[in-house]
Amino acid sequence: MKEAVEKTEERKNAFFPTYSVRSVYTLDFERLYEEGYRALFFDIDNTLVYHDEPALPETVELFARLKKIGFKTAILSNNGKERVKRFAEAIGADYYQEKAGKPGVKAYLNAVREFSLQKERCLFFGDQIFTDILGGNKAGVPTVLVYPMGKEKYFHIVLKRMLEKPFLYFYSRKHALWRNEP
Repeated sequence: MKEAVEKTEERKNAFFPTYSVRSVYTLDFERLYEEGYRALFFDIDNTLVYHDEPALPETVELFARLKKIGFKTAILSNNGKERVKRFAEAIGADYYQEKAGKPGVKAYLNAVREFSLQKERCLFFGDQIFTDILGGNKAGVPTVLVYPMGKEKYFHIVLKRMLEKPFLYFYSRKHALWRNEP
């Protein structure tokens, strides 16, 4: 992961991710497995697919690849049951949690327990600082901020994106953002 992403050396701010990446679709997951990670948790919207979109063939292929490598996978989403269940089943995720209550820690800790792993062996991928990254950091799960895939459809998320800008600026002063192209 060292070549693929920039790691935060000293995470003193709960809003700073452990890593940041341009896309989950170009990561060297084999290397992550070699580094000791065993479970990968994902948000859905603007992390794996555009907002409100169904699973894409490339998403299904990605999760099949992750399973083949040996990863356990989970979907942790604040979306409702129908959307999350349909998406998780389409991609073959091992576990899912709808209405996850992010940035609360319960969904993250439930996923860690589900796989009987140490938190440090898991990674959470999400596109929002104030829900995904904050929640993962509070739970003690390493976090990966993913560059949002598309333009936001909802005003409350547009507002969050504006509020995230200062955090991204201060994070980027010490750590390169969105560096995962091999």
